[in-house]
Amino acid sequence: MVSMSALKEKLRSDLSTAMKARDEVRTRTLRMSLTAVTNEEVAGKQSRELSDDDVVKVLTREAKKRREAAEAFADAGRAEQADAERAEGAVLEEYLPAQLSDAELSELVAAAIAETGAEGPRAMGQVMKVLNPKIAGRAEGGRVAAEVKRRLAG
Repeated sequence: MVSMSALKEKLRSDLSTAMKARDEVRTRTLRMSLTAVTNEEVAGKQSRELSDDDVVKVLTREAKKRREAAEAFADAGRAEQADAERAEGAVLEEYLPAQLSDAELSELVAAAIAETGAEGPRAMGQVMKVLNPKIAGRAEGGRVAAEVKRRLAG
């Protein structure tokens, strides 16, 4: 079996540190993250060891769930639950690559459009195909799609 990914190892050691410090939010969040990683490893026909990139994808998905849940709780007037979700999201953000600024994202989109020679909204798929590997976890898909759509429509 391949050795454990460095990020997964860091999550595990940070979990035991958080447990010793009795940091409930961090402990709960890291446990949930490691469970999500384990579930991803055993999903499908054959279990596998996730790479750091795969672990980042799982954590990105979990962070997105936290943001959406916080929004839903806030809209429902349940501030306490919304704050709890935001706190978990903040813990997850520490393990994710830095998010791209709007300017950086715009630059990458422009470069991808130039590279593919894409014109018009129908070419969005080919631009996204070139763009996704370059962005990988550093910007939310919806944000990227909106910028591509804006550029191609303009």
